[in-house]
Amino acid sequence: MAASSATVGSRSSRAVVLTVTCLGQFMVLLDNTIVGAALPDMQHRLHTQLTGLQWIVDAYVLLVAMLLLSGGVFADRFGRKRVYLTGATVFTAASLVCSLAPSLGWLVAGRVLQGIGAAALSPASLALLAAAHPVPQERIKAIGLWAGLSGIGLAAGPVAGGVMTQAFGWPAIFLVNLPVGVVLLLVGLRHLGESRNPSAPAIDIPGTVLSVLAVGVLTYGLIEGGARGWTSPVILGSFAAAVVLLGAFVAVEARRSAPMLPLRLFGQRLFTVSNAAMVVVGFALMGSTFFFSQFFVHVQGSSLLRAGLQTLPVSLAMVIVSPYAGRLAARYGFRIVVTTGLALAGLGLLALGTVHADTGYGNVWWRLALIGVGFALAMSPLTGAAIQAVSPRESGLASGISSTTRQIGAVLGVALLGAIVRTRQSSGASFEAGLDSAFLAAGAVVLVTALATGLWLVRSKSTENGAAPHRRPEPAAVIPVNEESANRR
Repeated sequence: MAASSATVGSRSSRAVVLTVTCLGQFMVLLDNTIVGAALPDMQHRLHTQLTGLQWIVDAYVLLVAMLLLSGGVFADRFGRKRVYLTGATVFTAASLVCSLAPSLGWLVAGRVLQGIGAAALSPASLALLAAAHPVPQERIKAIGLWAGLSGIGLAAGPVAGGVMTQAFGWPAIFLVNLPVGVVLLLVGLRHLGESRNPSAPAIDIPGTVLSVLAVGVLTYGLIEGGARGWTSPVILGSFAAAVVLLGAFVAVEARRSAPMLPLRLFGQRLFTVSNAAMVVVGFALMGSTFFFSQFFVHVQGSSLLRAGLQTLPVSLAMVIVSPYAGRLAARYGFRIVVTTGLALAGLGLLALGTVHADTGYGNVWWRLALIGVGFALAMSPLTGAAIQAVSPRESGLASGISSTTRQIGAVLGVALLGAIVRTRQSSGASFEAGLDSAFLAAGAVVLVTALATGLWLVRSKSTENGAAPHRRPEPAAVIPVNEESANRR
C-alpha cells in the first residue's frame, strides 16, 4: 500500500513538473508570435517607423539567441529550479515593464529583459522535465508533450494578439503574461524539486559577452543603416566593430577548455551544413513573419483582429506538420526531408512576393500554409542532423547550438529584410513593393539553401570512417521543434 502511494505521489510530482514546464515554455512561445499581431498598433500609438518595430522584435530575439546556451549551463550548474523561477520572475516583471512603457525606448528595454528571462526559463524548463523523468521512454513521451503542448503558443499568438490589441491596444499582449507568471512562481516554489549537475562546465563569460556584442553591433548596423545611410561613419564603424568582435570571439573560443561554442564541432560537414541551413530557416521564417500583419493591415486594409486570423495558416501548418517531420526523416533520411521542406518554403515565399493589395485571401492563405509546412519539415530534421553529427554525450549541446543558430538567423532576418524594405522605400517605391522585394529575396535564399542541403547534408567521409558512431535519426518526440529544446550540455 505504501509502495502504491509512493508511486502515485511520484506520478503526481511528474505531472506537476510537466504542467509547470509546459506552461512556462508556452508563455515564451506565445510571446514570439503575439507581438507580430500588435506591430501595426505599436507603430501607430508609439509614433515609430519600421526601424523602431525592428528593434521591438530583435531586442528580444537577440538576447534569447546569445544567452540560450549559457542559460542551459546556468541551470545545470546552479540549480534548475532556481534558474527556471528566476527566468520566470524576470520574464514576468519585464512583461509588466513592456505593458507600461510610455515610449519606444522603454518598450525596447523591457523586451531586452524579456529576452534575458526567456533565455533562462526555456532551457531550464526542459532540464527540469528531463530530471523528473529518468526513465528514457518516459522522458521521450514527456518531451514530446512539452514540445507539442507548449507549441500551441505559436498558433495561439496571432489570434490572441489580434483579439487583445483590437480590444485594448498593444499593452494587453504583455499583460497576459502576468497571471501566467504568477501561477508559475506560486506552483513552482511549492512543488518543483531542485536538481543540478555538479560536473557542469564553468560559465564561458568572455564568449558570452563577445557573442552578444558582436551580433548586437551587427544588428545595429543592419537596422539603422536604412535610416542613417549605409555609408555613414556610424554604420560602417558598426560593421567593422562586428568583424573585430567576431574575430575576438573565435579566438577566445579556440583557446578555452570549455567554450560555449566548441569550434571543433564544425569540422563535421553534417553539423556545419545543418546549422548553416538553420540560420537560413530563422532568417526567412522570422524575417517574413515580421511583415505578415503589417501586410494585411497596411497594404490590404484589414483590422488587427482579422490580420491576426489571416496569418494563422503559417503557425497552424507548423503545429500540425512538425510532429511528423522527425518520423519522416527517420524513414527517408535528413537530406530528402530537409531539402523538400526548404524547397516548399522557398516556393511559398516567392509566391507571397507576388501578392498585392487587391489579391483575395483565397489566393493568399495557401501560400502562407506552404511556408509553414516547408519550415516545419525542415526544422526538426536539421536539429536531428546536428545531433547525429556529434557523439551521444554532446547531443544536448548540439541541440542547443541548433536552436541558437536559428535565433541568430531570426535576428538577422528581421534586420536584413527590414533593410530591404527601407532601402526600396527610400528609392521611391511603395511599402507594398518593398514587401514584395523582401519576400522574393527570402524565397531565393531559401531555395539556394535547399540546393545546398540536397548536395551536402550528409556525413563527411572521415566521420563515416570512425569519428563518430552512426546513429539513426532521432524520432520527433526526442527532437522538440518549436523552441529551444535540449539545451543542456
